[in-house]
Amino acid sequence: MVLKAQICVIGLGKFGYKVGELLLKLNHQVIGIDVNPAHVQRAQKLFHQVYEADISHKQALAQIGFREITHALISVGDSISTSAMTTMYLKEMKVPNVWVKAINNDHATLLRKIGADEVIIPEHIAAIQLADRIHIPGIIERLPFDPDMIIREMRIDKLAGKTLREIDLTNRHNSQIIAIRRQDESRYRYIPKADDLLRAGDSIIAIGNSRSLDKILP
Repeated sequence: MVLKAQICVIGLGKFGYKVGELLLKLNHQVIGIDVNPAHVQRAQKLFHQVYEADISHKQALAQIGFREITHALISVGDSISTSAMTTMYLKEMKVPNVWVKAINNDHATLLRKIGADEVIIPEHIAAIQLADRIHIPGIIERLPFDPDMIIREMRIDKLAGKTLREIDLTNRHNSQIIAIRRQDESRYRYIPKADDLLRAGDSIIAIGNSRSLDKILP
């Protein structure tokens, strides 16, 4: 198994620990830092290396060393000053990608001005996703470069008995079916063929403008 980028998670509370756990599953090498002994002890069972350190002091970060770190995630709770100072320290240490968890929009603006490469407000992301799921049944994701473009799962009804070539979503609705799952199948088949026949009860995953997909709702 080849390990990917080396990533440092600073702040091993619920959010930081979970991100580190997911990155480990994706074969990244994860280093953790936290001032809380209980957080450190929990992470030591999973992360490659874990340090107990007060990252509000620049020399503590310098002693750990960030020469091999490609990404750092700062998730230090509600402490605006600690997250801001740590962001500044890491950019001074030439860490290429510094991602920071913010608690509100003003905090996010401050972090960007200091030099954070990415700022995340988890509550905002969760709220947007929940609102989308209520507003657009079956939505999987909005595309970041065009929020009107979505990926959506839909169940076949009125399009049953037609092939992808016959419904011609690309030319008629500027949309594309990218996967099909038969009613008796548990997994999707991706990149379907033009002559694949749609059947009642099948599920599809389509990409396109949200209004266009509403018009072709099976």
